[in-house]
Amino acid sequence: MDAAMVDRLAAGEGWALLQSLPPYDESGSLHLQERLREAGFAADLVAAAMTQSRLRRRGVEKFGDFAAGMLFTPDGLEQSTRLAVAARHAHRYAAAGVRDVHDLGCGLGADAMAFAGLDLTVNAVDADAATARIAAVNLRHWPSARVTHGLAEDVQLPQGEGRRHLGLWLDPARRTPGVADVNGRTRRVFSLDAISPSWSQVLSFAEAVPATGAKLSPAFRHGSVPTGAEAQWTSWHGEVLECAVWWGPLVATRGRSAAVCTETSTSVVTENDATDGADHPGLASLNNLGEWLYEPDRAVIRAGLTGALVAAVDGAELAAGVGYVTSALHRELPWARRFRVVEAMPLSTKHLARWLRDQGHDRVTIKKRGVTVDADVLRRQLKMTGRGKGGSEATLVLTRVGGGQVALVVTPA
Repeated sequence: MDAAMVDRLAAGEGWALLQSLPPYDESGSLHLQERLREAGFAADLVAAAMTQSRLRRRGVEKFGDFAAGMLFTPDGLEQSTRLAVAARHAHRYAAAGVRDVHDLGCGLGADAMAFAGLDLTVNAVDADAATARIAAVNLRHWPSARVTHGLAEDVQLPQGEGRRHLGLWLDPARRTPGVADVNGRTRRVFSLDAISPSWSQVLSFAEAVPATGAKLSPAFRHGSVPTGAEAQWTSWHGEVLECAVWWGPLVATRGRSAAVCTETSTSVVTENDATDGADHPGLASLNNLGEWLYEPDRAVIRAGLTGALVAAVDGAELAAGVGYVTSALHRELPWARRFRVVEAMPLSTKHLARWLRDQGHDRVTIKKRGVTVDADVLRRQLKMTGRGKGGSEATLVLTRVGGGQVALVVTPA
C-alpha cells in the first residue's frame, strides 16, 4: 500500500467505506467486494479496504479494541510490538522521569501509542513514507504525538536543557525492503550490521542520550550486551517476542534478564537469580535423575538464565544448554513448567516402542532439545500414528544426559 492509498483510506469516502464494513469473513469476501464495486466504489479502494478489514481482524490479538480504528500493513502488523508489551516499555520511560520520547523507526506506531497513553510527548519517525502516514492515523487520538517521514540518522535531537527529560526508543528495521520470501513477506536480516539504523549507530544514540532503549531480535547475542546496559528477552505466553536493550536510567538490572508475560502476570528473572546455579555441573547419568523435570520459559532459556531454575529447585540441568532441569523437589514457578518423570531410558527406537506398547500408548507428543532427532520420523518408527484404538497418549522428552541421547516419558504436573 503506497502513501497515496493511505491518504485515500484515512479520509472521506475511504474511511467511511472502511468503517462500514462488517467483521471480516474470508468465505464472503469476494461477494462483498463485487457488491461494493457495483455500488460505485473504485476497485482499488475496495481491495485496499478489504485488506485492511482482514488485517484489523488479525490485529485484535495484539491491539484489542484499538485495532478497529487502526491501519496496518502485513509486515508492519507482524513486526509491531504487542500493546501490552509496549506498555511495559512506556512505563520504563515514565518511571525514569522521561517526558519527551523520540521514537526512531516507529513502524505502525504501537510503542508510540503506549508512550502517548502515559502523557509523554512523542516525536515519531519512520523511513517509509506510507508507514509514517499509517502511524499518523493510528496516533491521531493523542495530540502530544506527531509523526514525520525521515531517517533516524537524520533526526536533529534537542540540545542543552532540551535533553534533560529526553528519551530515545529505536526499533531498527530487520527486513530487506523490496526482497520478499516465498510467502510474500519481506525477507528478514539477522546481522546487527544489516539492521537499519545499524548497531553501531544505535550505540552512538545511546552514548548521546542516556535514556535510550532499542528493540532487537530474540536472537541477539549475549556477547553483544553493552557494559552497564540491560538486555531483556520478553515472552508472551511462552513465545519469545523480542530482546530489548536498555541504557542509563532505563536499566532495571544490569546484564541479562527475562520477562515472562501473560495478560495477568509478569515474572522477571535476572542474572542475580542465576548466580547460585550457573556453574552447576550437568547430570552425570540417568541414575541421578530426580522425580521432577522442569522446563523454563523460552525467554529464560534465550537469556541464558537456566541457572536460575537450577537454583530455584535445587536441581541440575540435564546437560549444558538443553534447558531441562531435574530435581527431587516439588516447586511452583510462574516461569517454568513442571513434569513428573514416569520413565527414563537411553534413546533406542526399539526399546522405546516396546515400552510404549506395553503401557497401552498409541500416540505421542514429542518435545526435544539438544538432539537432532526428527520428531515426525521417530513417531512413524514408533508406530505411534495417532489413529487411536482405545490407547492413550504419552509425552516424550528427547534430550541429552551424560553425553548420550535419552528419552524421558513425563506427565504434566
